[in-house]
Amino acid sequence: MRIAYLECFSGISGDMFLGALVDAGVSPQVLEHAVASLGVEARLEFSRVVRSGISATKVDVWTNGEKDSPREPYSERQDAPEHSHAHQHEHHHSHDDENQHPEPAPGRGLSEIRQIISAAAISDAARRTAVSIFEALGQAESKIHNASIENVHFHEVGAVDAIVDIVCAAVGAEALGVDQIICSPLNLGGGAVRCAHGTFPVPAPATVELLAGAPVYSSGLQAELVTPTGAAIVHILASRFAAFPEMKIEKSGYGAGTRDFPGHPNVLRLTVGEAASSFLGARCTSDTITVLEANLDDLNPQIFGYVMERALSEGALDAFAVPVQMKKNRPATLLTILCKPEDAARLSQLIFAETTTLGVRRRDETRQTLARRWESVSTPWGEVRIKIASMNGTVTNYAPEYEDCRRIAAEHGVPLKSVMQEAARAYTGRGANP
Repeated sequence: MRIAYLECFSGISGDMFLGALVDAGVSPQVLEHAVASLGVEARLEFSRVVRSGISATKVDVWTNGEKDSPREPYSERQDAPEHSHAHQHEHHHSHDDENQHPEPAPGRGLSEIRQIISAAAISDAARRTAVSIFEALGQAESKIHNASIENVHFHEVGAVDAIVDIVCAAVGAEALGVDQIICSPLNLGGGAVRCAHGTFPVPAPATVELLAGAPVYSSGLQAELVTPTGAAIVHILASRFAAFPEMKIEKSGYGAGTRDFPGHPNVLRLTVGEAASSFLGARCTSDTITVLEANLDDLNPQIFGYVMERALSEGALDAFAVPVQMKKNRPATLLTILCKPEDAARLSQLIFAETTTLGVRRRDETRQTLARRWESVSTPWGEVRIKIASMNGTVTNYAPEYEDCRRIAAEHGVPLKSVMQEAARAYTGRGANP
């Protein structure tokens, strides 16, 4: 499987993403053709720049014969005259984009933007992706302003340069020719952004909404590094967030922002290659999980089962208990919860709230898993799902789904083991490789 990995150590914006795509091998002509088909007065300009010693591709959008620059984060413009950005939409102020025109940009509704994109000479898949990115922005804005998504008017987001950014992002991602885009944790930056309705801390409200569930951090750099447009692109295009994946690197590219921060390369890196599961024969995949542990020697045993049920219902991958002997020979129980890193803080709070522990141990570990899929088989009492694990394309293990078997056993008054045996027999009896 061919994958691409986005490293957002300096955040992400629309133009940085385009620069990284071109630097990684996407033809500039592909993006130029997409812009020409939009029926708007705009063109792209490509250049080579250096950011803290890193050579990168810079993409600028020209509209109405003028380049939309300087493209700087709002946090760098706190002393700018109010009129220089009073027309900006409250939550779209690009990491690298500021329209300096004093007159307000006309607002565009989502229906108008859909019409512009639907008329473009791009593939159906790219068209759906571009619309999805705008709809993600619209959902974020509608929630923030408590308004219907169809009543949200995109001011700066609806401006020509932003439409160009988003459509080219969809077209360029398709032209990259990868099966999956994976994203690193995102550096949000810091400081504040001044918008039409006041001053907000970085990240902007729409960015926060779009990155719900994503791993984020701040390196302390006082600049807005992730823009709403960049967040929406990641929200739609990234299949998951993870550390650098196991892969055979084919090529990489760097997309530049306008600012050159001292000692910090203001670039977005895009690395393309074959996933480890592809060139190692699909033996297994790796991901990072967080392990939470607590020793409990004074908790009512009746509560223990409840705590594990709560943990599993709130996203834990697994939860289990092991008897241990603590100091002074006190018997205790070791509670262990496995979870995704982004769920660790919330599940730690659950442990503190529901148990008597005064501390929770936390560590990240690498987990390797076999490829898994589900199939359904018919038994005399109903359908049962079979979980199937495989390595190198060969089935290594299979098991009937316990919850299906338990439900059937209870409904029909038959032994649970009989249901499980019959489901396994049905799976192997139809010629499946055990």
